[in-house]
Amino acid sequence: MKEDIQETRLENGLTILTDRMAGVRSATLGFFFRTGARFEPAELNGISHFIEHAVFKGTKKRTALEIAVEQDRLGGNFDAFTTHEETGFAIKVIDDQVEAAFDLIADMLIDPSFDEKELESEQRVIIEEMKMTEDSPEDFLGEIFSEAFFPGHPLGVNIAGTPQTVESFDSETTRKYHEKTFTARNLVITAAGNIDHGRIAELASRSFDISANGQNQPNSPIPTLAAPIVIRENKNLEQAHLVIATPFVSARDERRYAADLLANILGGGTSSRLWQKIREERGLAYSVGTSAAMYLDCGVFSIFAGTSPEQTGEVVDISVEELRAVVRDGVREDELDLAKAQARASILLSLEDSAARSAAMAQSEMTYGRQIPVEETLARIDAVTADDASELAREFFKSESIAFVALGDLDGLKVDRDRLAI
Repeated sequence: MKEDIQETRLENGLTILTDRMAGVRSATLGFFFRTGARFEPAELNGISHFIEHAVFKGTKKRTALEIAVEQDRLGGNFDAFTTHEETGFAIKVIDDQVEAAFDLIADMLIDPSFDEKELESEQRVIIEEMKMTEDSPEDFLGEIFSEAFFPGHPLGVNIAGTPQTVESFDSETTRKYHEKTFTARNLVITAAGNIDHGRIAELASRSFDISANGQNQPNSPIPTLAAPIVIRENKNLEQAHLVIATPFVSARDERRYAADLLANILGGGTSSRLWQKIREERGLAYSVGTSAAMYLDCGVFSIFAGTSPEQTGEVVDISVEELRAVVRDGVREDELDLAKAQARASILLSLEDSAARSAAMAQSEMTYGRQIPVEETLARIDAVTADDASELAREFFKSESIAFVALGDLDGLKVDRDRLAI
């Protein structure tokens, strides 16, 4: 299913991207702002996430209930999210509901009421969301890890903020930040599916102020990454949860294709090294794997696992040994070929989903300032050599860079720099 991407760039900075898919009845609209937790001043930590919630609480034309009813009437999947680097809203609907869906989201984003009483209610909701995260050990571990790995940097803060900051987001504060940041200048609108580019561009230009209002997103400093060793005790957990991590390439690094393949070889699937060694051969964990998180200016390679507290040391040792092995011996051709086949299948299968294509257009625009054709991506993946992946392992998997963070009933667990040595 070939891409048919068109673009329009308005004078106010708004970018509109569409990808027409023949033979489908679905369409996905995406509204992606170039703003997130890393761009917020410290005293407003969490306000992007708060605004993501607050726009659902009513506009000048619609009450919160009317928004909810209309969302259900459209019958699609409506998703909203905030990360450290973006805030997004996406809805997937039948093609004859595109204009109604566009009108709903545009109204929410342009003209939210930010009623004081509604905001106070949402503050309580978000604080409950924070408590839910603390009750989820995997999520809570992620927060502990980020704070230790990105010390003193916005990438280490909680995207949702703190109870103290959230409670300070009154109507005036919220409206002021929204008017300054959630503007057409910082917005990318995408549409994929059975859509017409001209009509989407017309809806966008009619809905969003043609004047160049608002401000560009401020620059965020490049973080200095730490190599912490943190063991957080929680005797109420049946399992221990751990992360072993190192710095990695950024989203704009040309070696990102090799980096993704390396991460998949080590822990990206059921045939990966860590899955086979830790789960299949030893039966030490149900959940184990790797990830390569890539930000605009830095990246993180991480191994994650959940296991019984008494087995944690063994899981750590196996994981570190696999890092040593790939540094020492490199990547084999057969496992590289398998990782390439996995990546190719994942990319091609995603082309059948309008939501995936809509999100991919936005990511490509916000990260690279251009659309990267699927053919180019597949060619870049195919061009990765075993030496490319092995060289990345040798560059980034270093003893002094290894971070370790664990949460659980771990009294007596000893993890030091020698145990993590590569």
